[in-house]
Amino acid sequence: MSDVEELLQEVSAYLKPEDVENIQRAVELSKSAHHGQLRQSGEAYVTHPIAVARILTTLHLDAQAIIAALLHDVVEDTDITVDEIAAQFGKPVADVVEGLSKLDKLQFETVADAQAENFRKMLMAMARDVRVILIKLADRLHNMRTLGSVSREKSTRIARETMEIYAPIANRLGLNDIFHELQDLSFKYLHPNRFSVLSKALKMARGNRREVVGKIQEAIRQRLAENDINAEVKGREKHLYGIYQKMQAKSLAFSQVLDIYGFRVMVEDVNSCYIALGLLHGLYKPIPGKFKDYIAIPKANGYQSLHTTLFGPFGTPIEVQIRTVEMARIADAGVASHWLYKTGEVPINELHVKTHQWLQSLLESLSQSGDSVEFLEHLKVDLFPDEVYVFTPQGKILALPRGATTVDFAYSVHTDIGNRCVAAKVNFELVPLRTELKNGDRIEIITAPHAHPNPAWLGFVVTSKARGQIRHTLKTMHLDESAALGERLLNQALNSLGLKSAEVEETSWEKLLKETGAKSRQEIFADIGLGRSLNTVIARKLARVAEESTLHEAPARGVITILGNEGMAVQFGKCCMPIPGDPIIGVIKSGQGLVVHTHDCHVLRKGRNASDDWLDVAWDKNINKMFEVSIKLIVANQRGVLAKVATAIADAESNIENVNFSNEGDYTALYFTLQVNHRLHLANVMRNLRLIPEVIRISRIKNTQQSGQIKQQ
Repeated sequence: MSDVEELLQEVSAYLKPEDVENIQRAVELSKSAHHGQLRQSGEAYVTHPIAVARILTTLHLDAQAIIAALLHDVVEDTDITVDEIAAQFGKPVADVVEGLSKLDKLQFETVADAQAENFRKMLMAMARDVRVILIKLADRLHNMRTLGSVSREKSTRIARETMEIYAPIANRLGLNDIFHELQDLSFKYLHPNRFSVLSKALKMARGNRREVVGKIQEAIRQRLAENDINAEVKGREKHLYGIYQKMQAKSLAFSQVLDIYGFRVMVEDVNSCYIALGLLHGLYKPIPGKFKDYIAIPKANGYQSLHTTLFGPFGTPIEVQIRTVEMARIADAGVASHWLYKTGEVPINELHVKTHQWLQSLLESLSQSGDSVEFLEHLKVDLFPDEVYVFTPQGKILALPRGATTVDFAYSVHTDIGNRCVAAKVNFELVPLRTELKNGDRIEIITAPHAHPNPAWLGFVVTSKARGQIRHTLKTMHLDESAALGERLLNQALNSLGLKSAEVEETSWEKLLKETGAKSRQEIFADIGLGRSLNTVIARKLARVAEESTLHEAPARGVITILGNEGMAVQFGKCCMPIPGDPIIGVIKSGQGLVVHTHDCHVLRKGRNASDDWLDVAWDKNINKMFEVSIKLIVANQRGVLAKVATAIADAESNIENVNFSNEGDYTALYFTLQVNHRLHLANVMRNLRLIPEVIRISRIKNTQQSGQIKQQ
């Protein structure tokens, strides 16, 4: 029987006759379109789309998906267009084929860029119709099965890509059989020698252990039957890559991996699963810590089963999975198990809802990540198979990648909760936001209305949603705050020319936008605030008071006031930590905005650059904000001195941000980072500290080498 006859026989088993006829027409079109084309193996090219379609019949995909699989390469490789496919087989089929079409003939600097952009486009199409990725996975599976005909370099690259992206996507969608076969085939081409040695060892072990496996299988079947549990019991060999992973993780030789065989028990309902578990624990002793209940808490891909490991005869550990027939169907076919396109009667189950949510989160990451390579790295984290299951305060279960923190949890609940997060409780106890979550943790997020993401969070979050949202929010905030600062700087420059911003004609603005290529005034303000444009130049262009040649002559400048509420648009030098009352100077750094330093800042003197734009700045009289300042105390080594110092600081209404110390013989040097309103407030704090008898000396730190000691903790 030919491949085409077998395909038609397979689809006839579950599709309507008219669907089978359309599939037969698609086969003929594919044959005609690919006539004369050969694969690298020398076979006719049409054997590939037919093989892909046959893989999809095992998932019982609908006729539209089978037809799209048969035609998935015709748009790229032949003269047939998407419109012609739409005319013959309908727009839904054409849309799926278009989603499957590979990259346009674009030029990329590196293979990594091309690969990343390919995945980006594929996932956008997949989010619109999940059949795109199902066909893509079947396409990749057949390519992996026939990878032996390509060069070693190409096969290694394709195998690595499959292991890192395609296999995890199959796992995430619950396509268990495809997932394991992709892993095993990737292993074969990534580590051919190891694959060969393990394959031979497994064949030898198969013969030696067949009798033991048969006895265990019969013992399980008999124990369940004695207790009126109707069950199907199957012995199964573990997948080669799974055995290899275990050997790697535990540094074992193959002979030490005893549980290369597992057993699958399929029963009628959920109650029978737990009864069967009890009976098997009575038959063979369970190994402590090796029981997992994926029925009560399913995996993110919808997988449900009870897993237990038992001490079998002769001390051989045996792994048993217990599930219902329905759970087995989902374990094998995942998101395709209740295919939405088969009939109009199939309800949307929880697995489809979860898959839809995951795809939407991918779309969010796509929209917020300008860099395809960066997005691909985020995707790899999200596809990482290890997961932790945690609880919301309402008892809802959320699955997160291993290594996820409380901030990842906050963003997984809702973007606004992540953006407004200020603290977290894990199991009713306050913890740092960077705390990694463990299975079973109960997490409560504390928010504040005016809070916003901290750039430091990017150093520990792991989910693409959290990382993308933090970057997006910070970028938006930075632009808004830079635009506000830029507007103030421009107004200052206009004032020095004797103009007010309200007097600038609209035609001047329109001409300026056209000259600069900016889309709006806001963009021009942001460029000034970020140091990309000079306020004096923009002011002269607007005013049109001089020829173009004199635009760079800086007019007499006014003083820009620092309000303290400019956010990220105004930064305070960490080298000198200025506070209200200190004489200050500002410098516009390109891409950073305005950085404020004290007049005597030694770092400023060393790093002065002629290209920087210097500004006269002054503190606003009504500034109402806390600023960080560093101080050093030399104290006598006496019991309770630290408590006295902390109390004196609190009595002066200052907050301690950080503290560190170093021993100096009979004395101790205490380094504090405090929050104060201004220099008078700092003087009041220092006056309080001098009243403590044990305090020998006190000074403010304005030197990065000294203040660096504070940051060591």
